[in-house]
Amino acid sequence: MRSVKSGLIEFSALCALTLVFGLVPGSPFVAGRPALAQAQERPPQQSEQNQDQNRNQAATFAGTVVKDGQHYDLRDSSGEVFKLDDAERARPFAGRTVKVTGELDAQAKVIHVESIEGAEG
Repeated sequence: MRSVKSGLIEFSALCALTLVFGLVPGSPFVAGRPALAQAQERPPQQSEQNQDQNRNQAATFAGTVVKDGQHYDLRDSSGEVFKLDDAERARPFAGRTVKVTGELDAQAKVIHVESIEGAEG
């Protein structure tokens, strides 16, 4: 009976020490969770800011308008292809070299067309 009682006391003391040392400031068990939560919260905010910056900067793009089914794309001199979101404006320029002014959604590779004009001299 006495050995069971002393074993239970030792086990309780071991659990208490584990709990105390586990909650010491600077312990990975204490500091790791809040830092991890903050790290997981920040990237979506940064990602949203980057998307807004990508979409809100109008620029001029040069290339050739190519038909892709019912849609039109802009192929630049390096061969990279961007979708044009306004087929009506792009249609008259199919096969021609143009300058497109618009906002680039780099992630989707789409140019939100503001204007298109022929680039021929």
